[in-house]
Amino acid sequence: MSFVRAITLGLCAAGITAAVASLASAARADEPFFKGRRLTILINFAAGGPTDIEGRMFAKHLARHLEGAPNIVMVAPRDGSMAGYFTGTAFMYALDPERFRVDFKTYEFVATQAGTTVHFVRTDVPPGMREATDIIKAKGLIGGGLSVDTPKDLRMRLAFDMMGIPYKYVTGYRSSPAARLAMQRGEINFFAESPPSYRGIVEPGMVKTGEVIPVFYDPSYDGENFTVPYPVQGLGVLPFHELYRKIKGTMPSGQLWDIYKSIISADGAIQRVIVMPPGAPKAAVEALRAAIPRVNADKLYAEEAEKAFGFVPQWEAGPDTNKTAQVALTVPPEVRAFLTDYMKNLPGK
Repeated sequence: MSFVRAITLGLCAAGITAAVASLASAARADEPFFKGRRLTILINFAAGGPTDIEGRMFAKHLARHLEGAPNIVMVAPRDGSMAGYFTGTAFMYALDPERFRVDFKTYEFVATQAGTTVHFVRTDVPPGMREATDIIKAKGLIGGGLSVDTPKDLRMRLAFDMMGIPYKYVTGYRSSPAARLAMQRGEINFFAESPPSYRGIVEPGMVKTGEVIPVFYDPSYDGENFTVPYPVQGLGVLPFHELYRKIKGTMPSGQLWDIYKSIISADGAIQRVIVMPPGAPKAAVEALRAAIPRVNADKLYAEEAEKAFGFVPQWEAGPDTNKTAQVALTVPPEVRAFLTDYMKNLPGK
């Protein structure tokens, strides 16, 4: 039977509570929870994007580490199915909890993963983009995105506005592959991707061919210190604040900078999450959570990940995972108020 029925950005299908309850009653205490069952993991972004690429690989190797050896099915939401392996959902909830029919805080957070994005520009943007600092001279810049409320879109816009770069903004692409294609066609000329697709697709297929150059990445921030997220280590790309300092001669400051730091602090800490629906059997949550460290240490997983995108995604999973997630699911009211207004006031309007 399929464990997770349907969730997307917190929208829960009717009957899911009853479904997970029936699983709980059926489970035997003397055998692994997932023995003889199928675990369905669903993604909140389209096939071919970084979440899908990384998620499918994770699911492939997870099967060996779940006691009971269940059949694992990996699905992207083409058929209306949803949930399980989320990217960006935590910050979107923190920004507007009321949009969620089911309170995201009531989900079981099995594991979390810190994240970042790498921003890149076409080299033919006038007067010619040869190095990252040339972005300050860009004419006719068109930033592409997925949605006005995604952390990736917001960070890109804030970076442009802090640097004082005029730009147009085109959003609403269904997935990163769709936006990437739009960039290759010249519909947009600036975009950002998370490390799996940047290192696995953009760097070998667009950077090395001279079509684009990386401009900056979004650093990790714990409220006091900036650090380099491990997925971008060795890329030779500057974090945003260092690029800004190189261009302007000083660190960023002011309200936009404070908002940017709030986003990278919240979204960066748990950019990706693995969740189970409210009321999921404790045995199921514990079994899945126990398998995560084994996947992290799996040599075959590491070899395939290194080959595909140059780093090994690492998940945090332990007894404090829910507590960690709860903190990241809250942003200060003043930040929420600012961003609500910011999303309504788009460039050119």
